[in-house]
Amino acid sequence: MQKKTKKIKLPSEVVYLLGLVILALAVAILTSADFGVSMVVAPAYLLSLKVDFLTFGQAEYVVQAIVFILLCVILKKFKPIYLFSFMTCLIYGAVLDLWRLLPAFNPAVTPPGSNPMWQRIVMFIIGVILTSFSVALFYKTYLYPQVYDFFVKAVAEKYNLKVYIFKTCGDIAMLILSVCLTFWFFGGIKGINFGTLIMAFVNGAIIGFFSKIFDKYFEFSPAFKKLAKIFDA
Repeated sequence: MQKKTKKIKLPSEVVYLLGLVILALAVAILTSADFGVSMVVAPAYLLSLKVDFLTFGQAEYVVQAIVFILLCVILKKFKPIYLFSFMTCLIYGAVLDLWRLLPAFNPAVTPPGSNPMWQRIVMFIIGVILTSFSVALFYKTYLYPQVYDFFVKAVAEKYNLKVYIFKTCGDIAMLILSVCLTFWFFGGIKGINFGTLIMAFVNGAIIGFFSKIFDKYFEFSPAFKKLAKIFDA
């Protein structure tokens, strides 16, 4: 008889905060590597490049506000608790801008793509892995992730879709949008590259891989059970 693996218990709230910090770090790393940011953040990144007074994090607020409205239209309902996903976006945007103050990720100090090629390749690989890892963490907590990932989770649940397949489709849609925006804003390719295309096709699979690992070795439970019930309502 196979011995059952004892799972490590983790508070959902800690997992949520960890996911936020890691995701923001992953985006900062990918931006610096300059092989193309992920399709999810590409629209906001392009907007921040086009509009000088918007930081990358602030541009995320604009884009995710639009996605939030689309979410409510597709779900055909609005609950005040949904606004928590936008609050997550606000925190994520602030953390992202803080990461980008570090010399290694600050475009004013280390312009994107200025590192040696081998460093950029390593950074890209790390960035892709951390992105998928952090999103997989978000899917294991009751607290809503930032708007785009909440959009994927909520719509997939409502229409009984496999979340990782639906995310891959959504990522490809965001990739198409990003290509349209870069030509509209700059008349050519900027901010996205072959790395963006790679992430569009592999992120869903890597997230699924991490999710299986989490399910096998970890047990996620809320430390604040009454708060968790509000999100389940």
